Amino acid sequence: MVPVFSGLAFLLGLIAERSGAETPALALFWLGLLLGASTFTPAAIRNLFKGKLGIGLLMTISAIGAVILGYVEEAAALAFLYSIAEALEDKAMDRARGGLRALLKLVPETVTVLRDGVAEQVQAKDLVVGDVMMVRPGERIATDGLVRSGRSSLDTSAITGESIPVEVEPGDPVSAGAINSAGALEIETTAAGTDNSLTTIVELVEQAQAEKGDRARLADRIARPLVPGVLILAALVALLGSILGDPDVWITRALVVLVAASPCALAISVPLTVVAAIGAASKFGVIVKSGAAFERFGTVRHVAVDKTGTLTRNEPAVTAVLVVEGITEAQGLAWAAALEQHSTHPLAAAITAAAQDVPLAAEVTEQAGHGIDGTVDGMKITVGSPRWLDAGELGARVEDLEMQGMTVVIVHRDGVPVAAIGVRDELRPEVPDVVRTLTDHRVGVTMLTGDNARTARALAAQAGIDDVRAELRPEDKAAAITELSEAGSGSVAMIGDGINDAPALAAADIGIAMGATGSDAAIESADVAFTGHDLRLIPRAFEHARRGRRIINQNIILSLLIIAALLPLALFGVLGLAAVVLVHEIAEVIVILNGLRAARTPAPRLEG
Repeated sequence: MVPVFSGLAFLLGLIAERSGAETPALALFWLGLLLGASTFTPAAIRNLFKGKLGIGLLMTISAIGAVILGYVEEAAALAFLYSIAEALEDKAMDRARGGLRALLKLVPETVTVLRDGVAEQVQAKDLVVGDVMMVRPGERIATDGLVRSGRSSLDTSAITGESIPVEVEPGDPVSAGAINSAGALEIETTAAGTDNSLTTIVELVEQAQAEKGDRARLADRIARPLVPGVLILAALVALLGSILGDPDVWITRALVVLVAASPCALAISVPLTVVAAIGAASKFGVIVKSGAAFERFGTVRHVAVDKTGTLTRNEPAVTAVLVVEGITEAQGLAWAAALEQHSTHPLAAAITAAAQDVPLAAEVTEQAGHGIDGTVDGMKITVGSPRWLDAGELGARVEDLEMQGMTVVIVHRDGVPVAAIGVRDELRPEVPDVVRTLTDHRVGVTMLTGDNARTARALAAQAGIDDVRAELRPEDKAAAITELSEAGSGSVAMIGDGINDAPALAAADIGIAMGATGSDAAIESADVAFTGHDLRLIPRAFEHARRGRRIINQNIILSLLIIAALLPLALFGVLGLAAVVLVHEIAEVIVILNGLRAARTPAPRLEG
């Protein structure tokens, strides 16, 4: 409100001056000057004592000089316009940030919990790990948890931007803020009400507001040599002009030079653009942790991608069943599932889920690293790796499945191979289109994985990725990122979601964590987090960052051109103090409006 009162006092002063009331007009100009200067002068003086010379100091010196020369009206205009520009920046920043903390509004204030078999209402913030929430259709989930009973579909669009509802059943994880669309659910909380996936997202966004990017600091880097340089130039203009000509004229021109060289628009436009762009990115599921990360994001020319959980669903599924003559696929699956339902092996769940009418097994024994055996309907059934069990006549076809990137288990009945089951973590359906889009836009793609080379190459071929690096340990992934950077690929981004990806995420120019509810280590090491797992966000986010970068460059060029044009005009007396101030503030409004274009959310389409 202070800039508004400053402007009101200045306006009333102009009216009083036009009416011939000189004394009231002077008093109003002084009021407007003091109000406007109060928004930037105290900070400028504090910074001066700390040895920091900034733009506010130039404005303060210019205003004081104008008053000394008797230009109180111009000084009031300077103070008002600079203060209103600062207020416009703050308002624009607030607009850009609007909706970031609104993520927390996705959490309901109260929630129904079951305690000792009795339903009661509690504050969402009071939830603790282990509470059981009752979530009815149409209600939002208050914190992260696991479905204990009930089946439903969840609308997660407000969190992840994904429009397709997610089907959940007992054992499935759910995230805070999702809307229960169908049946009632009982959910056991895995996170406290004040420390869940939504609060994590908000914390990441607030980090973006706290750290300026490299380009956002450009105004400060320019101001450091510019301020003393301009002060020296103004002193020389005043001194030499006074010796060679009219002191009043040249001291006035020296004052105008001070104002003309102030990089006001530059100081305002760059951080504004960055914050606006980061705020827009959060709306479609891309959380950028800092301005510096956002600016580097726009320079990425190579992407390294983890395989499991990033390119793939991280949900192994049966994709092929081979059987010998006289055995059906259903029988082969059922016998394997009868044993696997007793196993904790990652492939066991996939085989059990694929089978129907699973018979009971007895005398089940699991041999770690090999397989499992037992008795089913009086038959000795053994299920295990081809490295442990002979594939018999299925051998050639088993090798073919393995060449396709499948993990194969062999099924023996009474010591004879009768079936082979291929299990694979399938590619996400959008991966080929995303890779093609990135390639079309000259962004290289490399797969990094700890999986075996054969599986990695098979999936990479489906995805359209030529550069595959397999059987990597976490430190190997980080080394691969360094190698890609040194190869001159431009800025390199790493995309992953697990703890084993953390070193590579930290080593990359831009680390991108898939899913803001994934591994804490991955999120902490990354610069950017996607709240969902839709890889189409990658080219969309790149296009958004490049657009923001173009706007930043436009504002930098415009701001520097304004300074370059005003300096000679001020030096040779073409423009007076009021005119220079007016040009500066018009330029600030222009760059602010231009910067706010970065707040537009990009269309949900494949762009690179």
